[in-house]
Amino acid sequence: MSCGLPSESTRPTSPRLDSVAENSAVNPASGYPWQPGVATGIGSLPGTDPMDAARTIVAELPDFPHLAELPERGPGGDMIGRAAALLIDMATETTPRGWRLSPERPGRDMRRARSMLSQDLDALEEVLDGYSGLLKLQVAGPWTLAAALEQPHSLQPALADPGAVADIAASLAEGTAAHVAEVAKRVPRASIVVQFDEPALPAVIEGSVPTASGLSRVRAVEEEVVRERLRAVLTAVSQYRVVHCCGDGVPFGIIRGCEADAVSFDLSRLQGEAWDALAETAEAGLGLLVGITSQASDTQQATDATVARSVADAWRRMGLSPASCAPQVVITPACGLAGASPAAARAVLKRCREAARILPEIMEEQRLWSLTRPAAGMRSSTRRCWTPSTGTTCLTRRRSTTGVTTPGSGS
Repeated sequence: MSCGLPSESTRPTSPRLDSVAENSAVNPASGYPWQPGVATGIGSLPGTDPMDAARTIVAELPDFPHLAELPERGPGGDMIGRAAALLIDMATETTPRGWRLSPERPGRDMRRARSMLSQDLDALEEVLDGYSGLLKLQVAGPWTLAAALEQPHSLQPALADPGAVADIAASLAEGTAAHVAEVAKRVPRASIVVQFDEPALPAVIEGSVPTASGLSRVRAVEEEVVRERLRAVLTAVSQYRVVHCCGDGVPFGIIRGCEADAVSFDLSRLQGEAWDALAETAEAGLGLLVGITSQASDTQQATDATVARSVADAWRRMGLSPASCAPQVVITPACGLAGASPAAARAVLKRCREAARILPEIMEEQRLWSLTRPAAGMRSSTRRCWTPSTGTTCLTRRRSTTGVTTPGSGS
């Protein structure tokens, strides 16, 4: 199959991309950078061809595409390898166990990782030529990267050395800013969203990251230090910032405290007090990228409507206004799709898109129903408004009484 596309003069205008250009502007009514009823991916996909991946993403997620990760290509195509390729003045290399910091200058492993990233960006630039709308990038966060990288002269995780963690965070912050700037040059009309992947964050906080021997654990990191390092990396970019944590025990409070604009999580992993933490996060106005569908849900023959209603049910369980759900929520897969077949991955992305499309209608039904019911138990909340021209946020308070959200004064 040819990887080339027709030239600008001969390529027909894509009606789907034209639609994206019209519909992906910042929604002034909600304050979020997306329109209600959109879906996006987490990051990884099966396969080894960047062009195939880019085309699949644009076809299935036209309103909110993302830059794919293709771990099947080997070291450098994975989440940790891509982040390693972004580090500034820090060398890394592969080992039989993964990646480690290197005392030497950047070698062939980093060159290969950077070459893979360049290929991914070339494909993205070609497929999104002329695109105007949302575009999501993914980068491993500082704590997950520190938990995955080995120290240069031992097998212990870099996480065990506070100095190494500080260096990784500073280097990653600088490298991420440069990466975002490069993508902005390649897709100049895109509104970039940056997702920081932190699947190891709960283990870092709990002190459950294993040492090299597996017989002990790296000491738990104080929450203030976790916030400080994560905040330093997030604030290195002015774009809309998402923290993704798909495991158990998502630390919603810490994520809120590090100047994240949104949080991405797997809805099926929430238990007990996590629901209250999620409700507080929603009330604080952060955007919510809700992981709701996976290969398992497809094999169980879940419908688009049942997937969308699972989000609606979660919203009702938290006592939040139905009117705030669709503007605040983006539907995503539960986690990355690298382990799926190409057909299964495409099916999951399609299901996310279709479930997101019908979510506003379902929430409107709930809002109308709530108008006939007592308003007891409805929460008061604060909305975070995104200002893309300045890269800043503002807060507005709102109280839901009969299911209708009323904007208040800025605070």
